[in-house]
Amino acid sequence: LDIAVDLRTGSSTFRQWVAVELSFNNGKQLLIPAGFAHGFVTLEPDTEINYKCADYYAPEADRSIAFDDPTLKIDWGIDRSAAILSAKDAEAPQLDDTENPF
Repeated sequence: LDIAVDLRTGSSTFRQWVAVELSFNNGKQLLIPAGFAHGFVTLEPDTEINYKCADYYAPEADRSIAFDDPTLKIDWGIDRSAAILSAKDAEAPQLDDTENPF
């Protein structure tokens, strides 16, 4: 399940999100433009994730937002207790506690 959140402060869809289920069987892809946060959750065991980026990885621009941020109310389809998070994602701040460059 791929999620994109609009972080563009002047946008009429600021802080709104969209979810798209991507799978081998449905062949869907999701283009996430600049100004949007991106996250995903795997819905099946042993899932492989492949994605392309518009530019080379820039660690200084890398940020995280808590996946269960209550202001966004994203329906990930899983309980927090079932989520397996990286250390970075487990410590991610709420959106209101981050600097928004957009």
